[in-house]
Amino acid sequence: MVKTLFGDIMNIRTDLAVERREMNTSEEIDGVNVYYKESPDCKATVIEITSVAGEKALSKPQGKYITLEMESFPDSSTLNDSRLDMLTEALEELIPADGTVLIAGLGNPDITPDAIGPQCAEFILATRHIPEETAEELKLPRLRAVSVISPGVTGKTGIETGEIIAGIKEKIKPSAIILIDALAARSVSRLGTTVQLSNTGLEPGSGVGNRRKAINEETMGVPVISIGIPTVVDAATLSYDLTGKETENSEYSNMMVTPKDTDIITSGGARLIALGLNSALQKNLTREEIISLTMP
Repeated sequence: MVKTLFGDIMNIRTDLAVERREMNTSEEIDGVNVYYKESPDCKATVIEITSVAGEKALSKPQGKYITLEMESFPDSSTLNDSRLDMLTEALEELIPADGTVLIAGLGNPDITPDAIGPQCAEFILATRHIPEETAEELKLPRLRAVSVISPGVTGKTGIETGEIIAGIKEKIKPSAIILIDALAARSVSRLGTTVQLSNTGLEPGSGVGNRRKAINEETMGVPVISIGIPTVVDAATLSYDLTGKETENSEYSNMMVTPKDTDIITSGGARLIALGLNSALQKNLTREEIISLTMP
């Protein structure tokens, strides 16, 4: 069993690789490389897991994890600052340079802490349907082909999210799939301040303990990039953080905690991610043009 800051306890719930690294007491971990970048408004922690030993140590699959931490998500008046610069740069590291991109906003739009994906999808600039001739007539710059969907949740559709994405992937043949979803954090300080990106895909519902079939390069056959914002903390994890006592099998084991301003966190995070994606994918448009085209 891996030794962590919490002793031998392994039921601490977090989707963030940076928190998994913080929980491990070893100064160096075989198969785990960590480095940092900073800007005036944002800090990036890059964790690369390169071996099975690294996977076991952090309980995360091999790949690259980029965690952006900031004081808060930007509002409409500060949207275009170094927080967006670092997000766009991180996305450009992970997304293939060419080809159609399929973006899926995962989650339930009727549940605010789970609505980050669907809200973000509303601000993505979808372009695959625009013929080149039409773009030329409208004097638009060359646009990269982008499709966006909000597949909903299995409880409403009766269809696994991975099945929906796989079916669309077979039809449009994207060079990459990008998933946006809500995550769970260990620390409440990371709610509304953190974005995690990775090239390992994800398991829908894992943040609230309702794991579905993984959506990753192995299951989809193309690179799968995931982007997530933590909006909840597991109640048992929070209780242990505050008291140092385990609450396994207690009344807290199936409860999630979310802040009272989750609607602001979700809205601000969705806009930040969408603008970062649009900026990374549509390099021939200025940010001002993207904002005018996608955000009311």
